Amino acid sequence: MTRETSGLVNGLIGVIIFSGSLPATRLAVADFDPLFLTAARAAIAGVLALGLLLIFREKRPARGDLMSLAVISGGVIVGFPLLTALALRSITSAHSIVYIGLLPLATAVFGVLRGGDRPRPAFWIFSLLGSSCVAGFALIQSDARLASGDALMVGAILVCGLGYAEGAQLSRRLGGWQVISWALVLSLPIMFAAAFLLFPSEKTSVSGQALFGLAYVSLFSMLIGFIFWYRGLALGGVASVGQLQLLQPFFGLALAGLLLGEAVSPAMLAVTVAVIGCVAGARRFSRPLVSPPQER
Repeated sequence: MTRETSGLVNGLIGVIIFSGSLPATRLAVADFDPLFLTAARAAIAGVLALGLLLIFREKRPARGDLMSLAVISGGVIVGFPLLTALALRSITSAHSIVYIGLLPLATAVFGVLRGGDRPRPAFWIFSLLGSSCVAGFALIQSDARLASGDALMVGAILVCGLGYAEGAQLSRRLGGWQVISWALVLSLPIMFAAAFLLFPSEKTSVSGQALFGLAYVSLFSMLIGFIFWYRGLALGGVASVGQLQLLQPFFGLALAGLLLGEAVSPAMLAVTVAVIGCVAGARRFSRPLVSPPQER
């Protein structure tokens, strides 16, 4: 298996895992406060990440890597989970999921700014076309009405795209699972304290579905998914592998249908075909015409 193929396989596994994040968050916020949910999922994943780092005796990141880890923590550990949890109080999971289709474009832009990726102009055409398909589908699904949850989802996409691009850059030196693990450990003291302070004081009943949602976003969305995702970005390139995120809304809608009973419309299937074509086109033009010399 080539390096690029391995990157795509790892990236696809990560996308499939992430596809369950918003439906699981929707289940969790039914009984948990969004602030507590954000802190609790990061604290649980942080404890597990610390255990992995100790078991495998990983070297500590260099001092110069701390800023990148802070950006990753702020984007994918705090920013995206919190903003999506707040958004899901006013919009459905199906509505929120389609915004994930804008994430490849955000990731590619930050990949250019932070990682030096230089895809060809045709890449941007396919990327914008795919994002437009998803955005149009989102407006059709919501009858062109925008709510506060929509603004929160746009903010979530921006901070997540930055976290993805920063993590891909750092993964080339530290490794995929090491990057997300160190980012979780960096935020662990704050998130653990926040989870303790925000823990519900009153005894309220918590459904099994909410507990399942908390478990999923803590184990899979916060840790396991990133192990595959950052490895895929590092091996296959931010621009190329990042386009796989265009498929995430449709995986997510399928899971939302299974978990939450939401209907899957024929329009979703039609847009899926169009998006797959955009992914293939963007991937073909993701590399520059002249590749820069490889660093030794």
